[in-house]
Amino acid sequence: MSEVLFNEQVAAGVYRLAVAGNFAGNMGQFYMLRAWDRYPLLSRPLSIFNIIEDRIEFLYLVAGEGTELFSRLKAGDRINLEGPMGNGFPEPAGKTAFVGGGIGIAPFYYALEQIPDADVFLGFSKEPYMVEEFRGRTSGRVVVDVGGVILDNVDFNAYDTIYTCGPHKMLEAVQREQLHSGTKAQVYVSLENRMACGIGACLVCSVKCKDSRKKACADGPVFRAEEVVLL
Repeated sequence: MSEVLFNEQVAAGVYRLAVAGNFAGNMGQFYMLRAWDRYPLLSRPLSIFNIIEDRIEFLYLVAGEGTELFSRLKAGDRINLEGPMGNGFPEPAGKTAFVGGGIGIAPFYYALEQIPDADVFLGFSKEPYMVEEFRGRTSGRVVVDVGGVILDNVDFNAYDTIYTCGPHKMLEAVQREQLHSGTKAQVYVSLENRMACGIGACLVCSVKCKDSRKKACADGPVFRAEEVVLL
């Protein structure tokens, strides 16, 4: 068990949670968290938002019973973390862009520590959040879109590597844009599938791919955009 350092609300239904301890992880990986004993049955997967010397941080959206319980946590409360898990973002080649929709922006903040000159595209349906934090993290451009389509701001042919994360409809649009633009960029999608075990044993997070079915937790959550069947 670890101790909560802070759990601050940054927008309506969106929280930044910090947990004390020495943690590790690669960009795009996640942890399984639980702050309860028996119910809900399953832990919740949260991508790494940031790791510094004395803590790990997560950015999450209240979307159900588990995350609603997380939102009640206060400094000094105890929480259990298992991880890091999954395969994160591969090393980029050349000019890089991060494209996030809503809470899909969460894994990019930590990734910018390793790719500090990347361009960042942040899409929100309503209230934007963490924008200034992202601007302070990169020497590249930070483009914000509220209420529109963030992909309308991205030229897929201007980059060598593009990492994306967001709702299913956005990732479908990523696949279409990759195809229609004829880009030679390496395009990756980070999936937000429901998970149970986090280690690939339960098949809850099964992902349909062109050559087989894979597991979002163990084989992903990051996949090449052309590999998964979204459309």
